Formats: sequence, structure tokens, C-alpha cells
Amino acid sequence: MTEQLIVHGLDWTVKDLFVYPNEFIYWSIQIVMYPYMTGLVAGAFVLSSLYHVFGQKDLQGIARFSLVFSLALLPTAMLPLEFHLQHPFRGINVMFTPHFTSAIAAFGIVFSTYAMIVMSEIWFVYRRYFVEQSIALRDQPGFGNQAKRLLYNLLTLGAFDVSEPALAIDKKGVKILAAIGIPVACFLHGYAGFIFGSVKANALWMSPLMPVIFIMSAVVSGIALCMLTYIIIMEYKKLQATLAKGRGDESVKELGGVEMDVITKTSRYLLSFLVAAISLELLDLIFRGYTAMKSWDILRSVMFHDDFINIFILQYGCGNLIPFILLLIPRPSIKRMILALVLVLFGVFMMRWNVVIGGQAFSLSFEGFMHYKMPIIPHSLETYKEGLFGALTVAAAPFLIFWGINKIVPSLQKI
Repeated sequence: MTEQLIVHGLDWTVKDLFVYPNEFIYWSIQIVMYPYMTGLVAGAFVLSSLYHVFGQKDLQGIARFSLVFSLALLPTAMLPLEFHLQHPFRGINVMFTPHFTSAIAAFGIVFSTYAMIVMSEIWFVYRRYFVEQSIALRDQPGFGNQAKRLLYNLLTLGAFDVSEPALAIDKKGVKILAAIGIPVACFLHGYAGFIFGSVKANALWMSPLMPVIFIMSAVVSGIALCMLTYIIIMEYKKLQATLAKGRGDESVKELGGVEMDVITKTSRYLLSFLVAAISLELLDLIFRGYTAMKSWDILRSVMFHDDFINIFILQYGCGNLIPFILLLIPRPSIKRMILALVLVLFGVFMMRWNVVIGGQAFSLSFEGFMHYKMPIIPHSLETYKEGLFGALTVAAAPFLIFWGINKIVPSLQKI
């Protein structure tokens, strides 16, 4: 019992053959979720920038949605680390004492910069809406309406000018911030790949391509999640309107659901980034096999034997090949698109899983293996945080945050 309280990782590590006594799977599901969630943040912002920077008019609706969704995802980028830390209250020190002496310490600067860019861009996009709501609620009675008016007054930051020149400045500000935010968003997630790629003691992680692979897969996952969430919300609203019409409620506007033309055009960008991500991952794998360094024997054993199903069946097969084919088939349907997007998200998650968990699978003795047995039913705080329910908590958090933000900033309404 004493050893179980002291050794982090004993509850979920299973050892095979010769493994050093002090070797465990220290980085569990939360360190899988950490690069996964930061990747979603970066990908969602890149999708919004396709409209604001490159002027893709057809993506206006989903671009505004993805920008607000990126803000909702932002706080959850740190949540897996807070769950994983043995002393989570020390995690805030990264924000208060940022510096570039280590990759993780630079997180404070990058995260704060990115957060300011996203919030500033949302302010420029919705400033006119804040002013209009503040004026519309001026004569509305009731404590709730006056509280909302006070909130919108604060959100305007005193800028009530909604003339054409002022709105033109807002649009210019959005474009500039979106252009600056693209490299910052990429760096926000790329440094996570840099952390893994710079670990020289681990043969699977030590690769200069690791940051680039992480960035590409991040964009893929962020676009896929925004598309999937957008489709589900719009179809749910359509169903609600249809049911209300069936009950004879004439006050409900007719909704057409999600526009397949928008989803089809967005899927083309998703497909492009997916091809780039797959190509980089395969290039890294081929390069390792061609150079055949000293560690290649143990890597080959892990990839082609112990983790063969995880890598080649689940990640490359179910997560890459099948959705790639589904996205290429002409005349997409809602059901097929949802299936493809779910598989894409699963594939990126498996990539993170195989990097984090697979990278710890082999012993430094090169004579043994370790397996992560994820805790399903928590019997302690530790097994909750590092198990299934801890991961589900992190995954559900951005949707709850987005629901709250959307009450103030209507990301799905045309303004």
C-alpha cells in the first residue's frame, strides 16, 4: 500500500519481459489529451482564418462559429496538465513566470498571446452586435434585461460608433489579428511536438518532423471538430423547428439545417491538411526504417507487433484511410460526412495515443515492454484523473464553455 501511494503509474502499468524497476507509464491519458486539446484550439482558429485572411466568402458562417469555438476550447488546453500534476496549484506558475529557457515554460507566453489575439478578434467581429444589444435593452424592464445591458455595455469597451468608417476599421483589425494569429496558433501546438521531439532519450519521439506532424494533425482535428459540431447543432435546430411547426407554433422560423455547400467546401480544406498530415507521418516512418538506427529494432518490434493494431489498423486504417475515401466520394451526405469526421477525430486521437503511450511502451533496456491499462472505474482521485472519466471530463468541458459563451456571443446567428 505504501508503494502504491508513492509510485506514480503503478496502478496502470503492466510490464512484460525485462523492465527496470523504476520504469512506469508516467504519462497517461491526460498527456494524450493535452496535445489533442491544444491541437483542436489551433485547428479551429485556422479554419476561422480561412475566411478572415484569405477571403473565402462561402465559409463566413462556419468561420465565425469556429472562432468562438476556439475560445471555448482555449481554457481546456491547460486542463489535462492540471489533472496530471501532483500539485496542480503550481501549474499557474507557468502563466505568472513565463520564459524561454524550456519549451513548457514558454507555454505561458504563447498561451497568453494567443488568448489575447482570439479575444480581441472576437471583440472586433461582434462589437457592432454588442452596441446594438446595449441599445435594444435600454428600455427593457426587468433585472435580467438590465444585467444583460450592463454586460453588453462593458463588452463595448466604450466604443459605440457603428458608422461605416468605424466598421471598416473593425474588419481591418480582424484581418490583421487573424493573420498574426495563424503562426501563433501553430506555435501554440507545434511546441507540444517540440517537447516530444527534443527528448533524446526516447527513440520514438526524437525526430525533427515531430513539431510539423503535430501542427498538421492539429489543423485536421480542429477543422473536423468544428465541422462536426456545426453540423450537429444546425441539424438539431432544424429538428426543433420541424417539431415546433408540427405542433402548430407559427412563430418558429423555418430552418433548412446545415448547408451542404459550405460543408463540402470546408471538407476540401480538411482533405488537403489530412493528406499533408498522413504524408509527413509516413515520411517519418520510412525515414526511420531506411536509416535503421540502433533503436530501430525495438521500434520495429513496438510498431509491427505490440502496437500494430493501434498504429496500422486504428490510426492509419480507421482514422486516415477510411475517412479519406469517404471525403473523396462525390455528392456527400450528412450521415457520411458525420462518419468521416468522427473517424478523422479518432485517427488524430490515436496518433496522439501512439506517440505518448507508444513512446513509453519499450524499456530503456531495449529488452522489455510496458502497457498502459487505463483505469475505467476510478477507486481513487488519482485513477479518476488519469483514467477514462478524467479524459471524458476534459472532452466535455469545451462544449459546456461554448454553451455559456454562445449565450452572450451568438456564433450561429447572422449579424
